[in-house]
Amino acid sequence: MALRTLITRKSLGLGLGVSQSVRGLQTVSLPDLPYDYGALEPAISGEIMKLHHQKHHQTYITNYNKALEQLHEAMEKGDSSTVVKLQSAIKFNGGGHVNHSIFWKNLTPVHEGGGEPPKGSLGWAIDTHFGSMEALVAKINSEGAAVQGSGWVWLGLDKDLKKLVVETTANQDPLVTKGPNLVPLLGIDVWEHAYYLQYKNVRPDYLKNVWKVIDWKYASEVYEKECP
Repeated sequence: MALRTLITRKSLGLGLGVSQSVRGLQTVSLPDLPYDYGALEPAISGEIMKLHHQKHHQTYITNYNKALEQLHEAMEKGDSSTVVKLQSAIKFNGGGHVNHSIFWKNLTPVHEGGGEPPKGSLGWAIDTHFGSMEALVAKINSEGAAVQGSGWVWLGLDKDLKKLVVETTANQDPLVTKGPNLVPLLGIDVWEHAYYLQYKNVRPDYLKNVWKVIDWKYASEVYEKECP
């Protein structure tokens, strides 16, 4: 049952990019971006966005769907060792899909509101839990820069405590791996593929500039849903 729960539409996170069913298991597809690849320049180059979306995100999707097919075959055969073995591929590639689907929603061009601070209840919550928006940005940038190797830095909501938290995850681990009560509001990709072509190995510069195209609309909607 746990394995079947792992690969349902709900556990993929927000039902993002779900497509056809593979023998009862939900496969996923690449979501369209609500902006052109070059629309986030100069903060993020069009070249990076195109590669990041068409190549990297698509690769996670391809490998995730392949792992689901293999999982179904192994379950039909009763091959428990293969079922267990596939869990890491499902977590890594499924996590890559979930994380990137959120990331694209967290970005928008400057002329469409990118970089504007959050308003309403989320804005108040940030001031309450971190002191100010500036303090939150500094904390996220510091923790994101300190991630060893590849990973993500998150602004999440502890829905049990109704408290905002900053967390990091390794590789493509989604935020829920840090606790089932954590809901991702904002995620910033700190894998090198997200910035290297433009910022080389200077991750702090990327983290500084990405805020110019951050869109708080999605984060605010999720926060208001969880904390009405």
